[in-house]
Amino acid sequence: MDESAPIFAIAAAAELSGMHPQTLRQYDRLGIVSPTRTAGQSRRYSMRDIMQLREVSRLSAEGLNLEGIRRFLDLENQVSALTARVRELEAALADELLSRPGRRVFAAGTEGDVISLRAGTRTPRNTQIVVWRPIQRG
Repeated sequence: MDESAPIFAIAAAAELSGMHPQTLRQYDRLGIVSPTRTAGQSRRYSMRDIMQLREVSRLSAEGLNLEGIRRFLDLENQVSALTARVRELEAALADELLSRPGRRVFAAGTEGDVISLRAGTRTPRNTQIVVWRPIQRG
């Protein structure tokens, strides 16, 4: 089951979250948990919405006000969206790397410059020895 599929009517969502339907309507008006709407404008809650409603209840019991809860959930949603985007970009990068054998690799030089290398090669090692002697004061 897709956790973001809007399948629960407000009565079922209220029961699953342990809240009154009027509380869910208020949270929707305040933008705390906003379910999707059907063509007839009735609310449909997803399992993710239910989990957020339970989180709202927990945070409220800990003393957070509704604005703090709304901000917390906004940040949590941003993290989820960014995490999904990172996964998407990692998959695209992996596909790109697999589709281009023999690609060029880059490394940083000793002066901060960019050195282009062929795949499978390494930068030349610097084997110079530097001797350090403390200053003798005397």
